Amino acid sequence: MGMFDAINISSSALAAQRVRMDVIAQNIANANTTRTENGQPYRRKVVVFEERKQSFSDILNQKIGQAQASSYGGVRVKAILEDPSPFKKVYDPTHPDADQNGYVNYPNVDIVTEMVNMIEASRSYEANVTALNITKSMITRTFEIGK
Repeated sequence: MGMFDAINISSSALAAQRVRMDVIAQNIANANTTRTENGQPYRRKVVVFEERKQSFSDILNQKIGQAQASSYGGVRVKAILEDPSPFKKVYDPTHPDADQNGYVNYPNVDIVTEMVNMIEASRSYEANVTALNITKSMITRTFEIGK
């Protein structure tokens, strides 16, 4: 593992968790949106992560001998998917989006679940900031050994 691989891994996790927090905030903001551009209620979104692999150019350079083998990984956002769970039906015949039976479809967003996910993402973000700071500290101390 190279000296800066740990920084790259932590920074990739920070970026991924920031996207996750943005999506969770969007879910919370649209928890009561009964009609979007497509005429349907807002559908909850979920972030899917995957391991970040080496780029094609990194692998090619290793094969032709121009670069050292690296274990650089990390995480990246693979996709932002819509949650297929059913909408919440609420009886409210006075609502403009009520159907002929008086029921309104509300988004499949549960505020409590979203808040728990936000706390989890925030703590993961904080843990990666801590790991990044520790790595920077170790690199700085390494440079001070020769003094």
